[in-house]
Amino acid sequence: MGITKIDIDRFLELSATYPVLDVRSPGEYHHAHIPGAHNLPLFTDEERKVVGTAYKQKSRETAIKIGLDFFGPKMRKMVEAAEAVAGSEKHLLVHCWRGGMRSGAVAWLLDLYGFKVYTLIGGYKRYRNWIIETFQFPFSFTVLGGYTGSGKTHILEELAARGERVINLEKIASHKGSAFGNIGMPAQPGQEMFENLLGTALRRLGTSAPIWLEDESQRIGHINLPQTLWNLMRQSPIFFLDIPFAERLQHVIAEYGCLDRERMADAIGRIQKRLGPLETKLALQHLSQNNIESCFRILLTYYDKWYIKGLYNRGNVASLLRKVDCDRVNTIINAEHVLAKETIVK
Repeated sequence: MGITKIDIDRFLELSATYPVLDVRSPGEYHHAHIPGAHNLPLFTDEERKVVGTAYKQKSRETAIKIGLDFFGPKMRKMVEAAEAVAGSEKHLLVHCWRGGMRSGAVAWLLDLYGFKVYTLIGGYKRYRNWIIETFQFPFSFTVLGGYTGSGKTHILEELAARGERVINLEKIASHKGSAFGNIGMPAQPGQEMFENLLGTALRRLGTSAPIWLEDESQRIGHINLPQTLWNLMRQSPIFFLDIPFAERLQHVIAEYGCLDRERMADAIGRIQKRLGPLETKLALQHLSQNNIESCFRILLTYYDKWYIKGLYNRGNVASLLRKVDCDRVNTIINAEHVLAKETIVK
């Protein structure tokens, strides 16, 4: 059916319909990949190393011959794996690191078997440049702010359900943003994979209208928001949910009170320098006695102090801040308050 080389925009457009096969080694794939791509490695990590060494130390021809020794016995299994991914579909998208010999070899095999194959010009390297370019786009953001325990993430989800343009940074980062943010969450992606996921989400929404984001530190767990995006967030309007401390405390207890005590103690230990020795000692003591409310009261006071410092660290906060008064933590009602405030501001 033939092999067609296509550019990144066409490749990603077709990826909405046809499966993507990443033929790089498992290590390369697990480090980071195009979201949704399937790994069909031409070489194992060790085989890739052997071929690469031969290429550098001997010659291109020697490396190709060694590669063929590895490739030959795998051909049938690779075809069968491709069939399993494709199902009844006879079109496949294939890429390697630079769009060179690895994707060319697999594309040849799949074409020989009868697939229509599209290969990515420039490979994964071109995709990464495409992602990095995304963070320079003139996006328009509207930031949802509020102290810890305000239910911001739930409100973002409600806004998305109502048709608003939303990107949930904490969901993409698999982290809730505090020292306790990884407890009960799946493992975080690596920095590069996070950027791939975020860049894909941003491209999908585009620059035609504002996008809702939650107010975050630049660092979410071990992930860093791209600098240009972070700078833009800090210059964007922020709708601040002003909810009483007591209401937020009860919400935090309900959300975090059932978490593993040992991991919570470890998290408190990680912030002890900023929390202070006395407050750390008291928080850990309350936790050990299962006095969750007293423990969380200390922690919430600490996070309020640091949040307000970050909030007013914006150079022009007076012109950006839109205060949204809320009596309690209630996703539906507070989402309506936010949208009403946004309408008034507009």
